[in-house]
Amino acid sequence: MKILARQLTLDLYNCNEKRFNDFEAVKTAVESVFNSQAEITSTKVDSEHSAFVAAFKEGHIALHIYSALKYVAADIFTCSESEDSEKLEKILKQYFQPEKVKSTYLKRGDFGLEKEVKPKTKVRVAPLRKVRNVGAKVVQKLVRGGN
Repeated sequence: MKILARQLTLDLYNCNEKRFNDFEAVKTAVESVFNSQAEITSTKVDSEHSAFVAAFKEGHIALHIYSALKYVAADIFTCSESEDSEKLEKILKQYFQPEKVKSTYLKRGDFGLEKEVKPKTKVRVAPLRKVRNVGAKVVQKLVRGGN
């Protein structure tokens, strides 16, 4: 069954906070993925929260950036059958460099399903964070004498 749109939501945790103020790079990435001019709106909600919305022919993207938490919430909505949202997800992950990513994928406007739709959720942790956690556990074991 053909669906009308796709929505990908991303929670990006422990991001590189140096990247929070350069919206021009994000705008360029959005326009390159979707091959269209995006109408961009960005606002500073308060000292620790900024919002970025880009509307384009095939959908929109919304980012809420919380600098004190090093957290970015992203919603990518596309009205095409292409995999543009996945391309943009990769670009956002490369740009913000999060340690942990939680993504949820939704099919919007699927009129063939009458039952409740459960979204697919994936959680990814950056390898460097895993190495640090394992290293800390090994040191604790050695300090305690292997108990």
